[in-house]
Parts: sequence; structure tokens; C-alpha cells
Amino acid sequence: MNKEEKFLRKLSMNSKKMIDIIIQRYDRQLLIYLSILAVVGTIMLYSASWYESFSSSNGRTEMLFLQNHLKRLLVGVFFLFGFLLIDYRKLKNIAPYLIIVSILLLIITKIFYLANGHSWYKPARWLSLGSFSLQTSDIARFSVILFMAYYVDKKREKLQDFQLGLLPALGVLGIIMALVIIQPDYSTALMIGVIGVAILFIGGAKISQLSLTGSGALLILIPVLLSREYRWQRILSFLGIGNNPDIGYQANQSLISLGNGGIFGVGLGNSIEKNHFLPTPHTDFIFAIIGEELGFLIGTAPVLTLFLLIFLRGLKIAKMCTNPFGIFLSIGICLNLVQYAFVNAAVVTGILPVTGLPMPMVSYGGSGMVVNMAMMGILLNISQSPKSIGNGRPWSATRYG
Repeated sequence: MNKEEKFLRKLSMNSKKMIDIIIQRYDRQLLIYLSILAVVGTIMLYSASWYESFSSSNGRTEMLFLQNHLKRLLVGVFFLFGFLLIDYRKLKNIAPYLIIVSILLLIITKIFYLANGHSWYKPARWLSLGSFSLQTSDIARFSVILFMAYYVDKKREKLQDFQLGLLPALGVLGIIMALVIIQPDYSTALMIGVIGVAILFIGGAKISQLSLTGSGALLILIPVLLSREYRWQRILSFLGIGNNPDIGYQANQSLISLGNGGIFGVGLGNSIEKNHFLPTPHTDFIFAIIGEELGFLIGTAPVLTLFLLIFLRGLKIAKMCTNPFGIFLSIGICLNLVQYAFVNAAVVTGILPVTGLPMPMVSYGGSGMVVNMAMMGILLNISQSPKSIGNGRPWSATRYG
């Protein structure tokens, strides 16, 4: 056997071993749900975006957004496997530093926009890094989940002490939220706040102290939220008492799209609303296209069920985990995913006002896709920990059986 044959044989054995590791060691149901969601998301993104791609490229291609989506999905898969093979407990060591990096990135993003002559109210959510851009609030979202899990694990015996336990965590959370708000991105700031508070509550913080702090924060945030005309006009439009038809246009077209689909849908690829009636149908309102083309029975209901199943698997992983840091991290990750999915669905169906939040793994986007895939890698990583850590053996990404 020559060297080339030996190399190919070794490569084949390593590949088979890696497949065996994934199948035997990690949560197979979670892998299946994620795979189905990724496939459905990719199919629906192409269906929702081909007309927009054709128009944006002046008729050159109908796969412009699909190609970008597949590239980002591939990067996301790379990060998923990367976090899959690293002992998740090591993330606890970088949690305090990552939260500092996130704060700096949020500040730099705002300064960058101001330095380039944009006004304070100009949306400053993306930081250009060479040939690609990074939405810094996505990094902040990930860092908050990681930091809160780290902090609750470290300080859980002191969490009921407001000054020594709860206040420092709320201070960090408040700084992150404030920096996201000035981008401005109120909806993302609120989502980050809910996730952070939920982890603190599950970790043992008193609900009375969290409620009092939250009430105080709302007294500050509500006037700031209503300080810009377009925000309160959007709320008035949601309540049906606004006088600006342009504000509620996207939400109304979304409801028309869902109405067209009904129970069984108009058929894959046959949406009418995506043909420049519903603006940017492949982003925050892709759920409306799913409803229009596939209907409630085989479209919107199964997609939301997938998110719910992933959430339940995440809770089961947290329940089986023997490490407190892993427990809180699992809860934060699965709560993040299901929260974004159901809030997006609530916006599309008119239950909530338009927020600009995407549907994870389905809506077109770069940073969000990569961050969500990375967090799924961590969740899968935690899912194997009881099989190695719980029985007294050290963690290993290559030990199974």
C-alpha cells in the first residue's frame, strides 16, 4: 500500500469516525430538527427571493440571494462543527472577555457611522470588516447568553442579594441594551433583555427584585421609544388608529399573503405577494410567504412546530446536563431561538407591531445565521456531556461507545 492509499484510508477512517461521533454521541433528534429547518428555510428563501433577485440583478440571475444564503449557511455549519468539538466548559473562561469585546464593538459601530457623517438617528447596526459586514448586536446577543450563564453559575448563591449578586449582572445587561438601543434597535435590545432576565430568574434571582428593576427600566425606555415620530406612528397603525397608510403597508400585505394561502396554500413558488407587493419578502416577512405558498397545514404550523421541538430538546438537554453552566447556557440558547421565531410569527400575523426581527435559520441574513448555528453547535456539545462527564470520565469529542 503506497503513501497515497494510506492517506486516503486514514482520511476515510477519520471521516467515518467523525460521523459516528455525531450520530452516537450527540442529540440525534435535535440534529434532525435542525437539518429539516435548514432545508425548509433554504427552499423557502429561494422561493421568496427569486423574483427580487431577478429584479435586483437586472435579469441576470434569480439565485442572487440564494447564493449568498448558501455561503452564509456553509459558514454557519463550519462554526456549528467548531463549537461541537470544543469542550463547552472552556467558554466559561472567555465569557467576561467576550462581553467586553461586544460592548467595544457596539461602541465602535456607532462611532464609525458618526465619523462618516451620518446623523445620530441613522441606523448604525453593521460594522464593515473588509469584504463582509458584521451585525454587532448579534455578537452582543450571544455574549449576553454566555455571560449570564457564567455569572449565574459563579454567583448563584448570592443572586438573591440585590447589591452583591443581582445588580452587577443587571448593570452589564443594561449597558448592552443601552448600546443596542442607540443603534437604534429597540426590538433586539428588548429580546436581549428578556433572555438575560430569564436566565437570572431561573438561576434563582428574586422575581420581586427583577420586576421592580424592570418597571424602573420601562419608565425610562417608553419615553425614549416614543421620542421618534415613526415609532409611535407604527404603534398607532398597529392599533388601527393611524392616518399614515405607508406605515402599516408591510403588515397589511403580510396578512393578505397569509389570507391567500389559507389552510393548504397556493403551491410552492406560486406566491403573488412576493412579486413586489410585500416588500423584501425573503427577510423579516418570509413567514408570510411560507403561509401563502404552503398554507397553515403544511407551512406555518409545521415550521413553528419545528422551533417548538428544538426548544423542548434544549430543555431536555438542560435537564440531563450535570454542569450548572451548561444548564443555564442550554436554557438561554433554546429560549433565544424560540423567542425570535414566535415573535417574528406574531409580527407577521398582526399580533404584534412590526419590529424588524428575523425568523432564525429561515430569514435572509448573515450574522444572525452564523451566530444561531454556532449556538446550536454549543447546544449539541452540551447534549453529549452527560455521557462523558456524568459518568466520571473527562469530556472528549472523540470518545464514544
